[in-house]
Amino acid sequence: MSTYHEEQKAKDTIRLRALLEELPYFLGEFFRGISNTTSIKTRINYANDLKIFFTYLCEHHKAFQNTAFEQMQSDCLNDITAEDIDCFLEYVTYYTRPDPVHKEKTLSFQNDEKGKARKLASIRSMYKYFFKKQKVSSNPAAIVDTPKIHDKKIIRLEANEVADLLDLVESCDTDAMSERQKSYIAHTRKRDLALLTLLLGTGMRVSECVGINISDIDFQNNSVKILRKGGNETTLYFGEEVLQSLLEYLPQREQQKNKAEKEDALFLSTRGTRITVRAVQNIVKKYARIVSPQKKISPHKLRSTYGTALYQETGDIYLVADVLGHADVNTTRKHYAEIEESRRRSASKYVQLRKNQ
Repeated sequence: MSTYHEEQKAKDTIRLRALLEELPYFLGEFFRGISNTTSIKTRINYANDLKIFFTYLCEHHKAFQNTAFEQMQSDCLNDITAEDIDCFLEYVTYYTRPDPVHKEKTLSFQNDEKGKARKLASIRSMYKYFFKKQKVSSNPAAIVDTPKIHDKKIIRLEANEVADLLDLVESCDTDAMSERQKSYIAHTRKRDLALLTLLLGTGMRVSECVGINISDIDFQNNSVKILRKGGNETTLYFGEEVLQSLLEYLPQREQQKNKAEKEDALFLSTRGTRITVRAVQNIVKKYARIVSPQKKISPHKLRSTYGTALYQETGDIYLVADVLGHADVNTTRKHYAEIEESRRRSASKYVQLRKNQ
């Protein structure tokens, strides 16, 4: 694991510990119990969701009103019914909380079906653990229906839009940019082109992209080592266009590099430090809104663009799942069901029952 990923893991560990201090003390056992089977980011998500759940209970459940978190024990979970959990899921559709910075203001939060399903998954995981340990007498979360998630149409760039995007980065010739913007982009053009070409040419996640070091690139075999979000190291392969954009970027990278810090990151900010996820998101948005203003294009949409193109070319859903790093091929199949339907529809053209005489 690279120094970057070790630093990120250390930051996440500190963040999780801070969150656990804000939760009922007995939940520490749960988080220790799942530490070997879940990623730290998953545990952070669980902690955030459970904080919202227990805050709701203390404010709205008769058995917990005026109860402080530190007073709660695991047996308090026996006072919660499936109906209570259903009420919580309805509550998080829209709710407000005091602004921790500006006390006189409130913050509004919303959850769609996906957000509710994730919160239910956090509660289920907690109950499953304590039920298995015989700390609770029942598992009401197991009988709560998961909110139905309505599939959304995949937003992606068409082939002509991909070409226009890369042409735009390469030329910086557009009336949509000011002279100042064009001047700034001229200093980052090769980096931006290499970055976007790599994302579009491999389908990697933005978090995987920013974690790449120079030493992870094998220019002889057109490959790059990345660390998947589950912690597994994977090698992805790229084409000649990606290779050329990377090779053209490297001399610019040397000029950007802060030599005193000996930064090994592949993609650098203008300050010579490793580029951030937020910075990549802004780069993608900056160019994509000029090429395709009707679509909200993010790095994840570039991933969908790659996955769609690969599936259209190969028809191999297992290959797409493997390259994209989906643990379950059904996840991939669900995302590309529209293309599968189109392929099935085209089958009617290939078989003729009666040849034309």
